[in-house]
Amino acid sequence: MTKGFTQAWAVILAAGQGSRLAAAGRGRKQYLPFKGQPLFWHSAQALASAGRIKGLVLVFPPEEVEDMARTVAELDQAASLGLPWIVTAGGILRQDSVRNGLLALPRDCDAVLVHDAARPFASPGLIRAVLAALDNGAPGAIPALLVTDTVKRVAPDGITVLDTPARKDLRAVQTPQGFVRAVLDEAHARAVAENWAVTDDASMLERMGLPVVCVPGEEGNVKITTPEDLKLLTPERPELPCVGWGYDVHRYGGDRPLVLGGVAIPGGPMVSAHSDGDVLLHALMDAILGCVAKGDIGQHFPDTDPQFAGISSSVLLREVLATAREAGLTIVHVDMTIIAQIPRLAPHARQIQENVAHLLELPFSRVNFKATTEEKLGFTGQKLGLKAVAAVTGLRPA
Repeated sequence: MTKGFTQAWAVILAAGQGSRLAAAGRGRKQYLPFKGQPLFWHSAQALASAGRIKGLVLVFPPEEVEDMARTVAELDQAASLGLPWIVTAGGILRQDSVRNGLLALPRDCDAVLVHDAARPFASPGLIRAVLAALDNGAPGAIPALLVTDTVKRVAPDGITVLDTPARKDLRAVQTPQGFVRAVLDEAHARAVAENWAVTDDASMLERMGLPVVCVPGEEGNVKITTPEDLKLLTPERPELPCVGWGYDVHRYGGDRPLVLGGVAIPGGPMVSAHSDGDVLLHALMDAILGCVAKGDIGQHFPDTDPQFAGISSSVLLREVLATAREAGLTIVHVDMTIIAQIPRLAPHARQIQENVAHLLELPFSRVNFKATTEEKLGFTGQKLGLKAVAAVTGLRPA
């Protein structure tokens, strides 16, 4: 595959029976409620937040496809993924469900991620790492963790130990697993023709003699499988809502090109600033810091410090987000407004909204951006500068 694919889709497997949880009377695991939504929807939101996924195929039990199509539509209406999605029926085996998902993909899809619906904690960073491995030429890529326990291979009786594989050669594999779409299509065609039975899609590439590379997995990317795993869906501490508000101003006439939300605005006025002068991200950072009672960006990145001269506000935002995460903040929603007489920002609104969602690792539907004027009143109306306000809603441990 040529480096830098452009049409990556994801297949979310939600067609399993969940026998261990079902036996405990908890129903199918992909439908378990977590923070008011079913597990499969959290997996869908994680994939949508990664920034490069163009669409999703959700695979459900055949007898539930019509009902789940309506459910997905309702969920998407309440908290939109910002992506097209398709619902299709699964098969008897996992590999049958994957194959059905592949058949539902659009023809121009050139890379595909396969993800278990019962892994709701996969981070956007992990998803992007898998995609990056495909960018670098791998036909397949999987997240994997070092095995820390000693593993024994036993006889068919399940009792007698045969040998002890070296831990350094072992990895515990997770999803999402990523593949060049044409390669995975060929692998599934051969699996049908040659009657393969495999536990994951990477195994098919291995049987074809194709390399599969590992990217570092995440300890938190667990799969909800047993009744004991349900504890992971119950926060140890209750969370309380919080709101932060940010405001920032920059005057025109400086030497910094206009950047808003990390997006360059061609033809916009130059601004005066110590950093890159991104007034929108500055207001956003102040709002995030407000949620965790950590002051403002002037305290963290003073304009008297030469190391911050001309620095990208996207870099500063990463530092602010790290501070917020240490305080236990989960950002739920962001609302931002630019007040400026010039330039006209409507042509750039979508890109700004998408970029901020990407920077915050939030679904597109959780980030709002708008621009307005002050009817030629005040310093903005006189085209002397611009200002931004931002409101951030989040959850913090009580």
